[in-house]
Amino acid sequence: MTYVPHNAADRRAMLDTIGAGSMDDLFAAIPPKVKYPLLKMPAALSELEIMRDLETLSETNVDLGHHISFLGAGAYNHYVPSVVDHVISRSEFFTAYTPYQPELSQGTLQTIFEYQSMTCALTGMDVANASHYDGATAAAEAVIMAVSAGRGKRRKAVVSPYVHPEYRATICTYTQGMNVDVVGDEDNGARDLDGLIKLIDAETACVIVQNPDFLGRLEAPAALAKVAAAAHTAGALFVVSAYPISLGLLTPPGEYGADIVIGEGQALGNGLNFGGPYLGFFACREEHVRRMAGRLVGETVDVHGRRGYVLTLSTREQHIRREKATSNICTNEALNALAAGVYLVALGKCGLQQVAALCYHKAHYAADRIGALPGFSIDGARPFFNEFMVKGPKPAAALNEALLKKGIIGGYDLGRFDPRWADTMLTAVTEMNSRADIDRFVDVLGEVAR
Repeated sequence: MTYVPHNAADRRAMLDTIGAGSMDDLFAAIPPKVKYPLLKMPAALSELEIMRDLETLSETNVDLGHHISFLGAGAYNHYVPSVVDHVISRSEFFTAYTPYQPELSQGTLQTIFEYQSMTCALTGMDVANASHYDGATAAAEAVIMAVSAGRGKRRKAVVSPYVHPEYRATICTYTQGMNVDVVGDEDNGARDLDGLIKLIDAETACVIVQNPDFLGRLEAPAALAKVAAAAHTAGALFVVSAYPISLGLLTPPGEYGADIVIGEGQALGNGLNFGGPYLGFFACREEHVRRMAGRLVGETVDVHGRRGYVLTLSTREQHIRREKATSNICTNEALNALAAGVYLVALGKCGLQQVAALCYHKAHYAADRIGALPGFSIDGARPFFNEFMVKGPKPAAALNEALLKKGIIGGYDLGRFDPRWADTMLTAVTEMNSRADIDRFVDVLGEVAR
């Protein structure tokens, strides 16, 4: 894009429109003492000096190159093969803009197409888009899509209380002003899947569950199929938020009745990056494709029969038909999606299964060891994948503070989610945690508790 500054005539026209005689009149409300403050800037530094200062500042960050981490709750420390950064750093991908002109964007379009195809294979769905901003916005778009599928006559979204709280908050933010009623708190009986089913009625547009849920617990495919059947009987869509690494071992949501599968794709080849950017994956059944927000890349042939890639169904996009767009989402996290695609290709089916198995077995080893510590207990009432709840003899915040002094980032303090769980942390284990790391974590927990 080119920046074209306003000329004198433009400024005069705008001032006349708002009734201001001059630029000074426009800013007259600003007190003189703050209008032109004296900036006490430090003396200029050489490049060498400023680099030393920046390196010193960077050492104050808590990073995973110097700390062991057991923090998850939606963003996970997985190994990123070097080939991922090598590919996404190539100039044709790293500097690419929106692929509006397919004849000039075949490489970018093909990478998105491959990402979509692998997302479908992972989730068991028919079609996937080119990703959303993150898992939370993908969840919100699923609700909007479900409302659209019901032609606006259904305005109720039943959301499990164990869907990530940030996803729930984003759903409420996105749908404010749309007259959508978001229900599913523990207080109205949604403590389990049977309670969630009781909230489904003729007004329900969709039912959303997370598996594994926010607390790391797994639901059996048969139990989730029961929720899907109840939703479909009422004419609603069944939405599943999934952790993509877990799908290396677990049954794909498409096989137990999901209509839409969403989730956070950060775990697929994207580093934690101090919180972003991430990508939200979104897949659905083919019958709903015309209501799906975001980009969709398709494979076709040109007039000579050669394979090519194009943006399809783009009339749903804001940039084409703004007043009739399915959603205001007009940007996808293409570079992050490319990283996810390269990661999946590099690992392959067996590699992804191996990563998932390592996460599962290491987490259960950690849970067994922590559960044996005096004063600690593990919520083992339900099976889990790689996250589990640890109740300790002290508040989780205090335990985490003490762990950090030992170079360990502890689990997520669930007291931030619910004050009743101030003494409970959600602990995540991935393939990045060695047995020695886990043993040290357990030993330090024991020391801190004493």
